[in-house]
Amino acid sequence: MERILSNKTVEHIGKTVKLAGWVQTRRDHGKIIFLDLRDREGIVQLVCTPQEKDVYELAQTLRPEWVAEAEGEVKERPEAMRNPDIMTGSVEVAVKKLTVLSQAQTLPFPIDTPGYDIDEDMRLKYRYVDLRRPRLQKNIRVRSEYVKAAREYLFSQGFLEIETPLLTKSTPEGSRDFVVPSRVMVAGFEKYFQIARALRDEDPRADRGFEHSQVDIEMSFVEMKDVMELVEGMTIHALEKIGGKIAKKPFPVFTYQEAIKQFGADKFDLRTEQEKKEGVLSFAWVINFPFFEKDNPSTSSGPSGWTFTHNPFSAPLNEEHEKMLLEEKNIGEIVTSQYDLVCNGLEVAGGSLRAHKPEVLKAVFKIMGYTEQEITEQFGHMLEAFTFGAPPHGGCAQGFERLLMAFLGEEYLREVQAFPQTGQGRTSVMDAPSELSEDQLKELHLKVQNPSTKLRTGK
Repeated sequence: MERILSNKTVEHIGKTVKLAGWVQTRRDHGKIIFLDLRDREGIVQLVCTPQEKDVYELAQTLRPEWVAEAEGEVKERPEAMRNPDIMTGSVEVAVKKLTVLSQAQTLPFPIDTPGYDIDEDMRLKYRYVDLRRPRLQKNIRVRSEYVKAAREYLFSQGFLEIETPLLTKSTPEGSRDFVVPSRVMVAGFEKYFQIARALRDEDPRADRGFEHSQVDIEMSFVEMKDVMELVEGMTIHALEKIGGKIAKKPFPVFTYQEAIKQFGADKFDLRTEQEKKEGVLSFAWVINFPFFEKDNPSTSSGPSGWTFTHNPFSAPLNEEHEKMLLEEKNIGEIVTSQYDLVCNGLEVAGGSLRAHKPEVLKAVFKIMGYTEQEITEQFGHMLEAFTFGAPPHGGCAQGFERLLMAFLGEEYLREVQAFPQTGQGRTSVMDAPSELSEDQLKELHLKVQNPSTKLRTGK
């Protein structure tokens, strides 16, 4: 007999079915035992009576989170016994055969609560248990539906999904995010996307971590408005598929200067108090960012003291700003073609038109203090690709996990990730990272240099 899911039992009244899942609760009323069996679609009530002796005796031994399989007849519950709070509340299954598939020891923490008050390290160590929590089940399912809807929209707009390498050469300035997609544009595909994993060595905060997922998009022969309209359309389509309520369509647009003057920051929340209560999502674009900012030479990206505000691979806003860039004049006044999308005070997407002219890219790195040799060594592969007919192109990366944080009302990024890392960068469920053996280090030509006693003690 083929297994069915709990939500299908209402369609099989009077028929014998097979179910399998986790025992959520067991209620022993003496002459009758009720089991709530949970699967990925919900919960259904099983009824075990002494008339089925083997079933009844086995049911007495079952404990929460044991995995069981049951066969029996689906029956309508008496009117007074119905549960309107669950999808299967009008039926129950009179069990004829019961099998224990797996036993479970006592769980490290309860899973029938939201879980916010449980120690984070404990939750992440036993993440496979934590994920059974209804709140997290919902979050991960919503995440999957959002990605599915985003894919649908992009395919409908003529995009190709192309996977790009994760293992590549070491380059500064986070350039992997831009170099590889740019070469997809040089290859002539014109419209590319992927659901990409991003790894970033940044201080973890509530809305960021060492790794996250994003929708990467690149398009050829476009202006800023083309990319912005595409990302906006995808966002609206995907959010409405999962029940999101959006404050204003189309999204309002602010220049960087307007945002700073009006809100004091380039990330802001436009919602009214009523919209906050209703869970509304309020979006806005921010455009016309400064290309460079003056920084301390010891912390800037190059020895000149100038660093980029977003990324060095953006194109200047227009010909006037490109001329200033090439002539290295009025550097602090150069504006980039960068655009950011903010939602409820979070940055949820960012992109730009890309610099596709080798001389423009070289000028950016020269302003930041790179020598010709350093530019060639670190970015020569990209510059060479752009000598074989690079089209004007632009792109955007949407950090949809932040967007889902806002939609689901979660405070931390980890609540919308299946297996997040701790604040120290550990994946506790696998006890990773782990130390390499001496043989592994030797094979990789690596040596571990322990901190000196002076550094450890501070003396």
